[in-house]
Amino acid sequence: MKKLFVLPLALTVALAFSAKDATQYPTTDEMMGKYRPYPWVEAPAPALTPAPEGYVPFHIEHYGRHGSRWLIHESQYPHPTEVLEMAERNGKLTPLGDSVLALLRGALAASDKRLGELTEVGAIQHQQIAQRMYKNFPEIFAPGTHVDAKSTIVIRCILSMLNAMKELQALEPTLYITTDASEKDMEYMNRSWSAASDKAKNDGTEIYRKPFVASLPVDGTYLTKIFNDPKFAADSIDSRGLLNELYIVLANARAHLDQPWLFDRVLSKKEQYDCWRGENSMWFIHGGNSKMTNNILPFTQKYLLKNMIESADTAVVSPRTSANLRYGHDGNVLPLVVMLGINGFDREINTLEEVADVWQDYNMIPYAGNVQIIFMRPEGSVSPDDVIVKVLLNEGEGVLPIKPIAPGSPYYSWPEFRKFYMNRIETEKM
Repeated sequence: MKKLFVLPLALTVALAFSAKDATQYPTTDEMMGKYRPYPWVEAPAPALTPAPEGYVPFHIEHYGRHGSRWLIHESQYPHPTEVLEMAERNGKLTPLGDSVLALLRGALAASDKRLGELTEVGAIQHQQIAQRMYKNFPEIFAPGTHVDAKSTIVIRCILSMLNAMKELQALEPTLYITTDASEKDMEYMNRSWSAASDKAKNDGTEIYRKPFVASLPVDGTYLTKIFNDPKFAADSIDSRGLLNELYIVLANARAHLDQPWLFDRVLSKKEQYDCWRGENSMWFIHGGNSKMTNNILPFTQKYLLKNMIESADTAVVSPRTSANLRYGHDGNVLPLVVMLGINGFDREINTLEEVADVWQDYNMIPYAGNVQIIFMRPEGSVSPDDVIVKVLLNEGEGVLPIKPIAPGSPYYSWPEFRKFYMNRIETEKM
């Protein structure tokens, strides 16, 4: 029999990394990480598997991130602007550098008193998600359905909620929509901390993430594009610091309708990739399942998941249709996805070097990223035992770590779903 030549494992891994490093980067949109615009604004959303024969949608439990926003921190616009203005005064900017400075100045001026607020793009994202929710599940949004919408007390989340509700009301004027944004609900709507989780997060950052980020190369390719004097750039510019700042501001340009797109012109694919790996590692430390953080960070969202399950308990014994829609933050959506184990994101990973290949923030928390749990039952039934569910991650059908009702089906028994996740909540074990 002819023998197969098998490469040693280490060499196989090295070759795979080299090929990926050279030609197989994520897309530009993906390498924007949490600044990625919601993917289905300009493209068709994923097709959905029809319900089994005889089953009808009757309820939705939902939690979604706010839409695209202005940057949050006070230094994010001024500091890179100051750096490029210093270069301009010394005559050291290229024409592309001039364009970058013009973008920075415009963004700095327009962001005055708007830090962290929803943009026009963010409003459109939530309007369109609501439109598709209605189109995908018209049985739920029937005349008279009660839609209970809650938001965190942050204005970008409140406006995301209101834009979605405006669309639903326009599509079905007889919906009974209630909205709220109260400190009373923040215990589950925006809970992302505990003494133990904060310690694990801080320790994970100091012991693992900071050395990992420091190890990511900065070759200065972008400096040659925006500065005309290599010696000036070497002597006067914090290459790593400015790279990270430009990565964020230029990526977030697509949160607006009127900012130029310079991200690809300024940053090489390798620079985009390494900046994203640094950001992605932060999210893994904050919400991933890992011994590096004592496997506890996903459980910051146990209160949210428990609220979703217990809210559904009322819906599954009612003959009425209903929807519970919640609007919050990336720091809630991402660990919720991990806690649910959608598409294997609950897998344990214990080195940051391997995270990027198997665990990506851009698949979980683009702007307006969301989790929808869709409930279906035979028409006329109000027995919880008859209910099946499927979970949508950013409107795509997700695979869960429990047995589906049939091989390859996106549908799961509600009693099995409830039992599995209540046990995960109570034991805090993935």
